[in-house]
Amino acid sequence: MTDHFNAHGQPIGAPVSDWTGCDPIPRTPMHGSSCDVVPLERQHSAALHTAFSQDESGALWTYMPTGPFQSESDYAAWVAQAADSQDPLFFAIIGKSNGQAVGVASFLRIQPENGVAEVGYITFAPALQRTVMATEAMYLMMKRVMGELGYRRYEWKCDALNAPSRAAAARLGFQYDGLFKQARVYKGRNRDTAWFSILDRDWPALQRGYEAWLNPANFDAHGRQRASLQACIARPD
Repeated sequence: MTDHFNAHGQPIGAPVSDWTGCDPIPRTPMHGSSCDVVPLERQHSAALHTAFSQDESGALWTYMPTGPFQSESDYAAWVAQAADSQDPLFFAIIGKSNGQAVGVASFLRIQPENGVAEVGYITFAPALQRTVMATEAMYLMMKRVMGELGYRRYEWKCDALNAPSRAAAARLGFQYDGLFKQARVYKGRNRDTAWFSILDRDWPALQRGYEAWLNPANFDAHGRQRASLQACIARPD
């Protein structure tokens, strides 16, 4: 429902005052406490291939539009192509402790004129999965789009059958928008796509929640969290 109508009595969307669009997302690093998210370069391919190879089952690539890769040279060829792409705009996730690349993610379907962008191609090596680094990397990318550039909508999409991805979206503060049936064909099979989003009005509370969760005081001497991310996000202002 809407409270806004035009001169013909037709319902219309709420006005967006003085909207001039947003700046494009720059291809520049994002620095955190446990990791850096830096533009993907050809030099990252060897470390990434080694890190991804720790997933011996190949299940890492089931829901990805690319992979699995048969050799390091095959993966290097993909990185060379991805590093030159502007949309998707690819980044490597680098651990602060050892300087090694352990993951990839991108901004894609970037629409500065509408203030909309998506995060995708999220590929976390086993060493990155379920770590503080993994969460901080997602926060840094979210902060770039929502906090620094003032985008109105940040999207997460995945194969509707990808339960871990759907759970990750919910944990990170994305809200479920709906299901697009038969949205695409990939790897010779159908994909129904689940859509999730964060809106600009959600960002201030999410930022406070992330900062509370990432605070070193939220972790004990063994690195175990005292409060979950969802609990931190849910705390009242």
